[in-house]
Amino acid sequence: MTSLTAHRAVATSLLFITAVCLTSCASVSNHQFSEPTAGWQTKTGQLLYRTAKATLIGEAIVRLSNAGDFELTVSKGPGITLLSLRQDAEFSEFNASFTNQHWSGPTSSAPPQLRGWLGLRDQFLHAPNQKTLRYVSGSETFLFHF
Repeated sequence: MTSLTAHRAVATSLLFITAVCLTSCASVSNHQFSEPTAGWQTKTGQLLYRTAKATLIGEAIVRLSNAGDFELTVSKGPGITLLSLRQDAEFSEFNASFTNQHWSGPTSSAPPQLRGWLGLRDQFLHAPNQKTLRYVSGSETFLFHF
């Protein structure tokens, strides 16, 4: 192996290790969400989510704390979670197993395709006792019945 080839191999290895470290650090979060307690408001019902290309209907559990913490779980029957969302004033965690979408980070840095979902927290905080909540964000419509 020539000296030039050895330097290239080391440089390539260092570049790869740096890229792995940077992307790993970006996807791992040490943010701690509050856990639901007896003081949280819990609502159960159904969600109809509609876009121009897709419709999702599922059982919804919404949890809100007095401090503004928000949790949403959408399932299709017992034990089949389709989507979970946790959010507080600054941070969000979104997991959609049916589309294999996963994201967590500061809410202000969320990808555009999650903005509708991340707008739900404010809707529930402003109307916590509604039996029906309808929210439209761009081409997305969220309709909750409790």
